[in-house]
Amino acid sequence: MINPKRVLCVGGSDSGGGAGIQADLKAVHACGCYGLSVVTALTAQNSLGVQDIYPVSPVFVGRQMISVLSDIGADAIKTGMLWKAGIVRVVCEKVREYKIDNLVVDPVMLAKGGSILMEDKTKKVLMEELLPLALVVTPNIPEAESLSKLKIESVAAMEKAAKVIFNLGAKNVLIKGGHLPGSQGEESIDILYDGKNYQELRAERIDTKNTHGTGCTFASLLAAGIAQGLTIDDAAKCAKITVTQAIKYSIKLGKGHGPVNVFGARQFRCLGGLNDTIGESP
Repeated sequence: MINPKRVLCVGGSDSGGGAGIQADLKAVHACGCYGLSVVTALTAQNSLGVQDIYPVSPVFVGRQMISVLSDIGADAIKTGMLWKAGIVRVVCEKVREYKIDNLVVDPVMLAKGGSILMEDKTKKVLMEELLPLALVVTPNIPEAESLSKLKIESVAAMEKAAKVIFNLGAKNVLIKGGHLPGSQGEESIDILYDGKNYQELRAERIDTKNTHGTGCTFASLLAAGIAQGLTIDDAAKCAKITVTQAIKYSIKLGKGHGPVNVFGARQFRCLGGLNDTIGESP
């Protein structure tokens, strides 16, 4: 009998299939976990950007969470697009009610094409109520700048921002460095901070515009690794390796940014090749 670990993905739907819930479920299943979903918004979206957003009511988001958690349960929850403040509050309520310790928060604020995916008042609620419940929060550079109110143009600045965000209540902060400007050369560097130590996660920087869904995929891979019992450090290393391979094997679809391809990296599944394939600087 197969009893896979369960990862509940809470976020917006991407009709283009590259990001959001669709990317989450692909990443979770690629890791050998079972993916569940709670949809917070529908988007009319393709490789060129987001054309429209149709929010789901906070009440119905709550009902979806109750349906899943009261019956199937979850070994980890990953949140993505949370458009309305009321949605953030109901997610917090259900995380507390069902005693979810393994919460990965991807603070999605902008789409790849620049469309706003979080209202201003929602960010305040996320910072004050959701981050203190998070085992780890995974902002990219623009999101980390917004949360920390710091300009980030170097790895040292990433470390300062990580400390500021940690003080908002998250137990771990992982700042993704893909948007880092300047002379970072051929490497993509992420920073993981646990309140005491900083760790650099390094990987090859892939020269491609087909990176749609990178952030969603990374956070979902991280949640899957945590659900499977990996430490934060090992889950982060695994996610870094796998998302790098997913970018390497990305797909050219549409006229804009094509999606990453997590199934192009099967040999780097979260548990399958961990000991053989990761190091301190992958």
